[in-house]
Amino acid sequence: MTETFNIHCDESCHLEHDHQGVMALGAIWSPLTQAAELAKAARTLKRQFGLASACELKWTKVSPGRRDYYEAVLDWFWNTPELHFRCLLVPDKSILNHEIIGQTHDDWYYKMYFNLLKVIIDPQQRYNVYLDLKDTRGAAKVRKLNDVLSNAQYDFSRTIVQRIQLVRSHEVELLQLADFLTGLIAYANRGLRSSNTKLALIERLRQYSGYSLTKTTLLREDKLNLFHCHPREAL
Repeated sequence: MTETFNIHCDESCHLEHDHQGVMALGAIWSPLTQAAELAKAARTLKRQFGLASACELKWTKVSPGRRDYYEAVLDWFWNTPELHFRCLLVPDKSILNHEIIGQTHDDWYYKMYFNLLKVIIDPQQRYNVYLDLKDTRGAAKVRKLNDVLSNAQYDFSRTIVQRIQLVRSHEVELLQLADFLTGLIAYANRGLRSSNTKLALIERLRQYSGYSLTKTTLLREDKLNLFHCHPREAL
């Protein structure tokens, strides 16, 4: 039976000259039929911990004073069967030489986005993809990604990926969750240790998943799916 899913995507350190080695692309996917209930649950969780519904969940905002809330977010994600997360990591994008194979950084970026999403997309189902509105190149990004995904699936009528849309993260709860989890996985892979609270959250997800978070998971893992794209694979 055909079902429609929403995919909410976020990215960390994807620019070519941002002086960051590790790049992470993350995606939360969930059934469209559960969209309203999942958003409501996320807002309810905020209120339970004394936060306003409009308060934005972001990895960069993690602090010791709200550790109980962030732990509850991980509990909610892990114990909600409708929520799934996949993250693609490039350990050191600074060593890539795009000119060798005649591509630009943008070409490579969309190739990585395709590698992120191709495991999620089932040609028998339908998908709406939502990206965070972060910069002035957003409209061009949507057009290019739509072309890449549709052509790769021979979906020239665009019936599989029905929509790719830019949204503002502070208005979309599941995009915030994608930011949070993508940031967590990226932090774990950068070997950072500046925040005990963040390290505790990483350990909590490790305990839940049974994964180190620094290695590729099984391809069919659909709760927490990680792919470490090494230099040869990333070209």
